[in-house]
Amino acid sequence: MQILDLVRITKDIRKLIIKSIASIGSGHLGGSLSIVEVLTVLYFREMNIVPNNPKKEGRDRLIVSKGHAGPGVYATLSRRGYFPEEKLYTLNKIGTDLPSHCDMNKTVGVDMTTGSLGQGFSSAVGAALGSKIRNDCATIYCIIGDGECDEGQVWEAAMFASHAQLNNLVVFLDYNKMQIDGYVKDNKNPAAVISKWESFGFNTQFVDGHDIKAIIEALDKVKSYRKAKSDKPNMIILDTIKGKGVSFAERALVGSHSMPVTKERLEQALKELEEV
Repeated sequence: MQILDLVRITKDIRKLIIKSIASIGSGHLGGSLSIVEVLTVLYFREMNIVPNNPKKEGRDRLIVSKGHAGPGVYATLSRRGYFPEEKLYTLNKIGTDLPSHCDMNKTVGVDMTTGSLGQGFSSAVGAALGSKIRNDCATIYCIIGDGECDEGQVWEAAMFASHAQLNNLVVFLDYNKMQIDGYVKDNKNPAAVISKWESFGFNTQFVDGHDIKAIIEALDKVKSYRKAKSDKPNMIILDTIKGKGVSFAERALVGSHSMPVTKERLEQALKELEEV
């Protein structure tokens, strides 16, 4: 699939996110919009998956550890053909298969239940280890948040991934610099993010998280590492904007973590996305 086609898909996914959240009135908007490009590249270009056989053995897996990005995951799964668009408008409603945070027991195509931050990353490490033991050639992808990295469990999992030489693990850090209660730097100001992951034994790259070509090139570099017999796990830091693509969400900054979407805001957002 060509880059221009992928760009068009990102627009579709952003529309579906905003429409689904508007259908319930509010939801996790900012952190869903910030990872649309990487979701698009993974589901429409990169991953070995079969939507009509979502439990296929040996498939690649994506675990979205920042589970509050569920609306972004659901919109992507729907656009990829896992379930019809109409289901998106049951988001967070009674009896829904699309709860606020991703749930593998409810939503077709979701590979791991997440939401308690740090645990999804540990699950991805376990999945990568299992894939190595089975020798099924699967790649395990994981998306974590920068605020999520406050959790010590993240770094325990990172140490084990490096120790176990899980070169089939590709982690994306949604580096939007914000978390639910403020800016990451004001809560736990981390060491320089690139050198920190390098020091934990990861092949580490830093790219524009809204540049599809840059994401593809970063994934190609991961493949080159594996061909060169690198035994390191992989980290791709995505420099992103919370609420990307919707002006009122971008302006809300930290306030876009979970925010109301009125009919007027929905109309505004859809108009903006049509003009992109």
